[in-house]
Amino acid sequence: MAADPPVAFRSPLAWWRRKSLRFRLTATASAALALALAAATSLLVGVLGKGLIASTDEVTYQRARDVVALADDGRLYDPVAVSDGTIIQVLDARGRITHVTLGTDRLVPLVDAQARAATPPDGRGRFVDGSPYGLPGPLRVVVLHADHGRTVIAARSFKDVSESLATTVHMLVIGTPMLLVLLGVASWLIIGRTLRPIAALRRGAAEISGTARARRLPVPEARDEVHELATTLNDMLARLEAADASQRALISDAAHELRSPLASIRLQLEVALGHPEGQEWPETAEGVLEDTFRLSRLAEGLLTLARLDERRPARRQPVDLGELIGATAGRYDEALVKVAAVQAAVVDGDAMDLGRVLVNLLDNAVRHAGSQVGVELHATRDEAVITVTDDGPGIPEADRERVFNRFTRLDSARSRDEGGAGLGLAIVRETVRAHGGSVDLEDASPGLRAVVRLPLARA
Repeated sequence: MAADPPVAFRSPLAWWRRKSLRFRLTATASAALALALAAATSLLVGVLGKGLIASTDEVTYQRARDVVALADDGRLYDPVAVSDGTIIQVLDARGRITHVTLGTDRLVPLVDAQARAATPPDGRGRFVDGSPYGLPGPLRVVVLHADHGRTVIAARSFKDVSESLATTVHMLVIGTPMLLVLLGVASWLIIGRTLRPIAALRRGAAEISGTARARRLPVPEARDEVHELATTLNDMLARLEAADASQRALISDAAHELRSPLASIRLQLEVALGHPEGQEWPETAEGVLEDTFRLSRLAEGLLTLARLDERRPARRQPVDLGELIGATAGRYDEALVKVAAVQAAVVDGDAMDLGRVLVNLLDNAVRHAGSQVGVELHATRDEAVITVTDDGPGIPEADRERVFNRFTRLDSARSRDEGGAGLGLAIVRETVRAHGGSVDLEDASPGLRAVVRLPLARA
């Protein structure tokens, strides 16, 4: 017979973590409150008891001092007249009781000889059991010494005080748990009301689906941490919606751009297959190859943008921009592309990506240049500045930011077969941002100037 599987041990900490936030907050607040009430109750009882004892000792001591003064002056009479219920016994030098208050034992002293001899001279009181003397409850006794070896014993009943103190303790023992329960229930309700906006956020988040549009979480009116959390989450949703809209637009634009070369390839092949006898097959192959290259460039641009969306270069290594500009500019006609000035500048990044930035800027400048394209590299204390300037028609100021959007081509660019899919400048900006830099377009009067700023490599 197979043995039962062992039951997994559940630690108290694991049990505690599985409880709701409301329960944990209420339990923690109740536990802290219970400790505070217990400490306060203990302190109250201790201070109250010490205060009552000190008050009783003070009264008893004063009565004993009065009797000592009367005895020293020879004006002490028997019985001793005391109006507040204090018990007085006066003993002579041989320990015999000579004077007492009315109704007090005349034979047995309240304090024996050994205790009287050990009594400190400051008159501090002590507890004495009153039952052997026929007195109810404990007594608080003060012993003082008078002239001629006489001793004055003063005592007051502590029964009423102890009963009052016991009543107070009982009330605290019963009332404190009731107060704790009441405050625990109040904490449960208050914490529940405080966490209600979080529950509303959870319900709102559960209602948001992948196909929802412009959904937002409810924001509480109170300007507290939950309000800040809801605002932050709504900002995040807005960014996600913007990213989703950008991705949808990218997919739509990519599909539109792919449709043209695919349609061209299909048309050329259908015509060639439909009329094979009169078809120039090398010419058809060249047309199909050109459209294939166009599709390849588009796919490569989309893959590059997908990687650059992570805002990081593929590799990090020192790149000498001077050498990179020289090698890239050498691929173009020297009469058209001229490197005007190059200063030493090294940045951290990916040489292939930065080379693609230069190629895209130079291709764009060469495509629109009238007669000349200039390339410069300047280095400041913190950054390297690359400028690519052409003397073409330029771009209106209102469109200089829009041309960095994906699949954006101005009318002048659309009229050119070599204009591309409108991804070149988008790749430039994303690559430069991934390297921690920026790119802007400026008026060159005439023409256009592209300015790329990259942070220099740390020594």
